[in-house]
Amino acid sequence: MKQGHHDRNLIVFDGECVLCSGFFRFMLRHDRNRVFRFATAQSPLGQRLYAQLGLPTQDFETNLVIINGQTHQKLDAFAAAMRALPGGWRMLSVCRFLPRFAKNPLYHLIARNRFRLLGRHDTCLVPDQALRSRFAPDGF
Repeated sequence: MKQGHHDRNLIVFDGECVLCSGFFRFMLRHDRNRVFRFATAQSPLGQRLYAQLGLPTQDFETNLVIINGQTHQKLDAFAAAMRALPGGWRMLSVCRFLPRFAKNPLYHLIARNRFRLLGRHDTCLVPDQALRSRFAPDGF
């Protein structure tokens, strides 16, 4: 899926999910070259992207990682994000080589149970100006 003008590399994450928000914070901390911009799945941009992909727009069982116009979902999204980071984090991208019959059920097991296992955020993230600059337009 081509993304048009808004971003070359984008991570869309569920802003209410503790696990997904943890992934966002991890990427924010380790993306020292500022390769990615971010958007929440609940934002206007996130809603448009999920709808364009035919994904649910209320129950987000995958983050989206968009690199050079190519959208990655599920464990492949994690692998794509890790490949884009500097240093040793790239080693974690090897999970992309797992056979789909193994990685999809594992991913779905975690995704379906993430709220029960880790909970939800009770409040929304309120970014300061520096953090807001890392979000795509319409991404928060």
